[in-house]
Amino acid sequence: MKLRIVSLLVACAGVLAAQRVVVRAARMFDPASGKVVEHGMVVVTGDRIELAGLVAVGDVSRVIDLGDATLLPGFIDAHTHLTFDYNPDYNGQELLDLRRNIPEQAIRATANARKTLLAGFTTVRDVGSSHFMDVGLRNAINAGIVPGPRMLVSVHAIGSTGGHCDEGDGFRYGLFNRESGPEDGVINSPDQARYAVRFNIKYGADVIKTCASGGVLSPTDDVDVPQLSQAELDALVDEAHSQRRKVATHCHGAEAAKRAIRAGVNSIEHGTFLDDEAFQMMHDRGVFLVPTLATRIGLAQSTFPPAVRAKADRAVKQQDAMLRRALALGVKVALGTDAAVYPHGENAAEFGLMVADGMTPAQALMAGTTSAAELLGLADKVGALKPGMLADVVAVPGNPLDDIGATRKVIFVMKEGVVYRNDRAK
Repeated sequence: MKLRIVSLLVACAGVLAAQRVVVRAARMFDPASGKVVEHGMVVVTGDRIELAGLVAVGDVSRVIDLGDATLLPGFIDAHTHLTFDYNPDYNGQELLDLRRNIPEQAIRATANARKTLLAGFTTVRDVGSSHFMDVGLRNAINAGIVPGPRMLVSVHAIGSTGGHCDEGDGFRYGLFNRESGPEDGVINSPDQARYAVRFNIKYGADVIKTCASGGVLSPTDDVDVPQLSQAELDALVDEAHSQRRKVATHCHGAEAAKRAIRAGVNSIEHGTFLDDEAFQMMHDRGVFLVPTLATRIGLAQSTFPPAVRAKADRAVKQQDAMLRRALALGVKVALGTDAAVYPHGENAAEFGLMVADGMTPAQALMAGTTSAAELLGLADKVGALKPGMLADVVAVPGNPLDDIGATRKVIFVMKEGVVYRNDRAK
């Protein structure tokens, strides 16, 4: 009897897995060509795309008709911090971070993940967390316990003592009864850099994040100064690549960027004060720029100490010219937003800011789909609507090539064949 019940369950599971669902709309965006085609249609079987385009589909279990809309691959954000909350009160958030216990912070992170998914972002690279909350969130999402985007996580961002990645930066000496060390992502030698990379990978890192320069929101450093030596960066990148992990590099300053590029990093995050030599080096070596233009949204709305406000204002003034110069020199660009510096769930604002800085709507959409997938090493799984890819499908009203603002009005979200949002469901 038990064997019969098990056999029945297996058979039912097979039927469910074989269900074919058609998602159709007036149009579909093809990131390979950068064009929108008429009569968009995607056939999904299980968690994969079986067919795409105007094709004969045969028997199906369900048809989802979204009408006057455009189908796109699930969006990808290459620079998020889902385990951190956005708060316009800088000092107030510092206090909350000290008061809230880790379980509460982790639960709040699940809300950030849900907002991000419902905004159409089915994949993110999370580049800096604490207390292994990013690993826990990723694992809970993968297990289907909470809804959220597919996550690549970095555990601790790696930087120098007193630098942008030092979480103890700005607090009085002795407050935490010890100085931050490699287990916290704080290193001061090539050997410590290797150890920190190994530590992060041991505890679940998919990608390594480092801070090559100062930052905007860290209170005691200049935003554009180098914070790691060439030898430290060389060791860090070599160790990461030897263990098949890519390296994302927080970097605002030109000299810091050149050190990071020479070391072989895969992406420069922010890039605010880079010069043409640095951009040319990026072009020649295929290093991606992740410009995080959306940070200006949160920076404009926030209350900062005077030193931080001065850095924020200086950085925002440089963003537009920086991206235009990078585009002119042919640097590859992937979409990333630095979500947590501004509200989670508003990630699609980055598309419009990219277009305002000279990218076509198609180029911006590719930055948030195919290009970001290439950067993350997931181009065989996500970033396009074609057979064999994971069934990550979003839809926006109208045609985003006519109005890129449509990306902020997502009406449909499917991740791996599961529908998480359908505003046009009857």
